[in-house]
Amino acid sequence: MDLSKEDRLPPFVEELTGTLGVHAQYVLHGNIRDLHLVRRRGRDRFHSLHDVLWNPLREKGYEALVLCDQVSGFRVAQVGEGEVRAAVEELLQGPHEFPGQTAAQRQAVLEQLRNITSGWARQREEMMRDGRRLRPLRVALVIDHASRLLTDPSRVTPDERDFFLACLKLAHETEPLPPRVGTGVVPKGPGLFNPVVWLAEGERDVPAWLVSGSERIRAVAVPEPDADERTTMARLLHERYERYPGHGARDDGATTGGVDAEETARAVGAFARAASGLSLRAMEESAKLARSRGLPFAAMPDAVRIYRLGVEKNPWSRDEIRQRILRGENPREEGSIPSRVLGQEAAVAMTLDILKRAALGLSGAQATSPGHRPRGVLFFAGPTGTGKTELAKAVASVLFDSDQAYLRFDMSEFSAAHSADRLVGAPPGYVGYEAGGELTSAVRENPFRVILFDEIEKADKGILDKFLQVLEDGRLTDGQGVTTYFSECVLIFTSNLGVQRTDPETGEREWIVEPGTPYRELEATVRDNVKKHFEQVIGRPELMNRIGGNVVVFDFISDEVAVQIFDLQVRNIQRQLAQGHQLVLRIEDTARSRLLDHCTRDKWNGGRGIGMVLETHLINPLARELFTASDLGPGTTVVVTDVRETDSGRVDTTVVLKKGDAGGGGARLG
Repeated sequence: MDLSKEDRLPPFVEELTGTLGVHAQYVLHGNIRDLHLVRRRGRDRFHSLHDVLWNPLREKGYEALVLCDQVSGFRVAQVGEGEVRAAVEELLQGPHEFPGQTAAQRQAVLEQLRNITSGWARQREEMMRDGRRLRPLRVALVIDHASRLLTDPSRVTPDERDFFLACLKLAHETEPLPPRVGTGVVPKGPGLFNPVVWLAEGERDVPAWLVSGSERIRAVAVPEPDADERTTMARLLHERYERYPGHGARDDGATTGGVDAEETARAVGAFARAASGLSLRAMEESAKLARSRGLPFAAMPDAVRIYRLGVEKNPWSRDEIRQRILRGENPREEGSIPSRVLGQEAAVAMTLDILKRAALGLSGAQATSPGHRPRGVLFFAGPTGTGKTELAKAVASVLFDSDQAYLRFDMSEFSAAHSADRLVGAPPGYVGYEAGGELTSAVRENPFRVILFDEIEKADKGILDKFLQVLEDGRLTDGQGVTTYFSECVLIFTSNLGVQRTDPETGEREWIVEPGTPYRELEATVRDNVKKHFEQVIGRPELMNRIGGNVVVFDFISDEVAVQIFDLQVRNIQRQLAQGHQLVLRIEDTARSRLLDHCTRDKWNGGRGIGMVLETHLINPLARELFTASDLGPGTTVVVTDVRETDSGRVDTTVVLKKGDAGGGGARLG
């Protein structure tokens, strides 16, 4: 019986059943473990792969579907009634193993394959019924887990080669069976093969020459479900969900008009969008998970998130994270972002706006289908030493209140080709394949993270391609085929791009912007140069398109901010001496003034430059004096009385130790 115009099969099934007259074997690869949608008589249903293959085969006159694999051997999956069932079960006698461990077993399996593809023609000719010989049977054979038949598809063993070579010869030698007559099913037309269908995760999981070496063997891709199929599946699961009372469902299983219909449409659409990238079977499992937890159908996106991430908690959905962001933007709160990142009011304000957007789940809300993009994406650009890394740490502390939620990758370590393997894992067959990727493993361990990719411009182009996938789809698949989702992460990229350029004639680096440049002018210049770098130098304009307006430009530190950073870092030194050695550090006014002048003389290196000068001009002399001093009791005062620069350019810092004296003249910081 032909399918009506309203009926619909998956395209890969139509491709297979429509070419049975010319192809003897098929390699179905891709999404083979999924459920598949079929429309019959105007109604949608979902079935397993075996069922979705068997129904159209049966309508073409096939009488049995036989399965085999290495564990269960040959077995009947679907078969007609009466004489056909008895005949198939009687004829399907042979080895349990597939393809067998010995030469004799492999030969027996190949003999069984020949019998099936011929419909047991020889055996049936020897059988008589009502004075006539029995015709061959129309049978389809599905070889499951074909990806596991080879130890390594690129290096087949002699036994494996011989087995698949015999299968290739079988495809050439077998003949199509003539059409069945007098059955009311396909009464006339060309003969059809008894097909052998190999099920493999990837097209290259079987020897490449098996497909490319014969016109009789066809590779057919089984695609992932698209948005329309996910929506249809969500609607079918909603209908099933409503058949049962409880969990907010109607006892009669119906939704009629008005608000109910609108609510149903919203719930179905939300489920389909949340399931972007999932298989239909995963959607069914998510629905089972929701029912087991007593969730209403409207909460199906939460069930999908639990299914994806394996964790029930969701810090983003709690009011606590909003309160932390509000506290984090209050400059009077200890540990707030403005108190940690000084002199970057514009950058801090923009960062907080993006965090608020992330907390509300509005990132990418302008897109028709936002998918599962990261919660937030930030690109910090500007001069070195201005607080980019410190702001990233502050974001992690504010959002997740834990240093463990902060993950940093220095992209200068990922500048070589194939360095992307460190992030997502090496491909099969390469060293370190089993270990997985540093990035993917860390995110699977804790999906709620702030991930910092420092100095992104130094990364290899292969890594940039991975970032494109993360920014667009919110997921990565590692070398072992495990998918990692970044939908709950905040990604931060930092770069010094747009501040300097290389002179094409001399090859020297020169500044494009300088301290004192008005912020609006500096911001426009940096943004423009960052965009040009990704478009013209790296050749990845699409990466900047994904980042969009999330480029946060940092300003040079001003004189006032430099003094604040200086005082902050000196207080840190005092705190370390007090806590670690019970010593009091005091810097007299003259020494402080001269030390401050040395630290703030070079604005190009920002706060990091101040710290480097303090290290050489203050910490090193302190360490030298304290290391050689003896009997330093608790409460000893360490006084810095002078900081002088000699004619040779060397700086001498005078340090005086006053045992047991916490008072005295001079100014004391902190």
